[in-house]
Amino acid sequence: MIKVLEKHIADKIAAGEVVDRPVSIVKELVENAVDAGATSIVVEMKNGGKSYLRVTDDGCGIPSDQVETAFLRHATSKISNVKDLDAIGTLGFRGEALASIGAVSRTEILTKTRDSKTGTRVLFHGGEVLTHEQTGCPDGTTLIVTDLFYNTPARLKFLKSDSAESGMIIDFLSQMALAYKDIKFRLINNGNVLFATNGDGNRFNTIVRVYKNVDPKNLTAVNYEEGKLKLEGYISTPAQSKNSRSSQIFFVNGRVVHSKVMEKGLMEGYRERIFEGRHPVAYLFLETDPADLDVNIHPNKREVRFDKEADIIDFMTRAIRSCLNTEAAMVSGTSLFKENTADYKEEAKKEKQVDIKSFLSTKVKEDTFEYKTPERPDPAPVPKAEQVKPASPIRPITPITPIVPVKPAAPVAEKSTAEIPVAAPADYKPQTTIVKRPEPAEPKLTVKPAVQKPFDFDELMITGSIFNTYITAVSGDTFYLIDQHAAHERVFYEKLVKEYEEEEKTRQPIMIPLIINVDLKTDEDKFSWLTALTKMGYTIGEFGQGSYRISEIPTFMTLEEAEDFAGDFIEQISDSTNLRNTVIIEKLIMKSCKAAVKGGDSLSLTELQALINDLKNCVNPFSCPHGRPTFVKLTKYEIERLFKRIQN
Repeated sequence: MIKVLEKHIADKIAAGEVVDRPVSIVKELVENAVDAGATSIVVEMKNGGKSYLRVTDDGCGIPSDQVETAFLRHATSKISNVKDLDAIGTLGFRGEALASIGAVSRTEILTKTRDSKTGTRVLFHGGEVLTHEQTGCPDGTTLIVTDLFYNTPARLKFLKSDSAESGMIIDFLSQMALAYKDIKFRLINNGNVLFATNGDGNRFNTIVRVYKNVDPKNLTAVNYEEGKLKLEGYISTPAQSKNSRSSQIFFVNGRVVHSKVMEKGLMEGYRERIFEGRHPVAYLFLETDPADLDVNIHPNKREVRFDKEADIIDFMTRAIRSCLNTEAAMVSGTSLFKENTADYKEEAKKEKQVDIKSFLSTKVKEDTFEYKTPERPDPAPVPKAEQVKPASPIRPITPITPIVPVKPAAPVAEKSTAEIPVAAPADYKPQTTIVKRPEPAEPKLTVKPAVQKPFDFDELMITGSIFNTYITAVSGDTFYLIDQHAAHERVFYEKLVKEYEEEEKTRQPIMIPLIINVDLKTDEDKFSWLTALTKMGYTIGEFGQGSYRISEIPTFMTLEEAEDFAGDFIEQISDSTNLRNTVIIEKLIMKSCKAAVKGGDSLSLTELQALINDLKNCVNPFSCPHGRPTFVKLTKYEIERLFKRIQN
């Protein structure tokens, strides 16, 4: 028999979609506070938020006669018709947060609008109203949630430890503090203040104050805009990377999100700038037209869908590369001195694992293979010098389109520091007026983000070389070491890639054609990989159902390599997995490595200058194809510190 569920049962089921743990409550309430125009938000928790959560804001408040209505399902002030869903500009909009929270906890709300003489206190137990009365309280809203899941014990047992639950809340509020730099945030855990931000509009100061494990000296600002898209925030220079993506935080129109699209755009921007398996630090804020975004695809609104994902990826890639092509993002020698030897050994094992995915697969169905602009690497100790060989002259290199200097981002404007809001005492009673107490002054931050300035090769003055391996140069107050082998390898690599991308491929006929057999699914999608292999330099055609005949192969492959690559390429295309086969790239790298001058080759000053001029015309002059840096810099200040001429 089909029947309509009773209200209290339906409310509990619906609440499970929105509130699954304490951080869900904090998220909903903090987002509501932001939408209410708050300039100060205080979050207090006990026992990971299981027994006690309090969120206080100084926003617009709720009129007394609308408080109970606000706790009804789908009661909202943010949308009124279907068209509003196409351009959502607020964090909350569905009207499910308060109803869901109230259904699974004991909830108390104190709220007052600015034009009211008194505030309102309402007490809910399991969604039912117990008390509705007038009380004294400051402007804004305070919500106290206790005994979470007291009436749904099955959900309570699935919560993690107190520390794990509080950790999720700390992560979320840290992210919100970054997103809303003009709002003061304060987080209290079991009576201890974990952090408090000034709300002074300085996002860099917030990063330094909240994220203690990030080196602020190796952060550089991003400020890039094209049409309706704008990206700002901070990313790490190649001198700072992590083993995981835990230090990557993405925001879209002020909303904290998990986004594979933004992850891909970020990593494309760092391609060939850091070792494979390493991840940059990133705090990125994307602004786009709300009409081009769907934020209503997940109950907790932690995921979004872009109408044109490829455009977002390309935009982010350009933004990241424009930032990394500045002098501030160049690898510093002092950062290399601090490198962990174990980390480098692990990275060194991966130096040949060049990702072919972006190089080949992204253009398979577009029938073109465009070489993506590579970027600067993660810093790593310079490899041991190659075996000494007789001096050899610089080989002539076909000129390559020079890099286009990018205008540096405008510095972050500083605002005056405002008073930090303070929570009520621990023995706070909802019926009494909330009293503020002064907050101890935060230590003044002296670290500033690196100033962005496009790197200018014309300012380099070559002074010679050391060990017949490293070119020395100066520019202003900066000293540079350039690895001659890595630099020449980059020059040759880009020349070979340019030849590889030419429309007319040089093919070599083979005496006995190769026969490739594929399954029915792959055979049905044959044009996605047939065209791709043809553009790589294969001559391939059908040879019966599910069979294909290869009569010519690329000139830079052996017969065995060509057969293995074709088979693996077809298999991975059909499985829609990452293309990890590196035959083509490794062949190009091997050729460039063998052709380049080696460490130990003695070069004249004229030859050194010629090499730097060739490097200048590369798309990515800052790393070799393996991801090692071609340049290492030391400022005059850093050198003086090494010699103890200055103390700080």
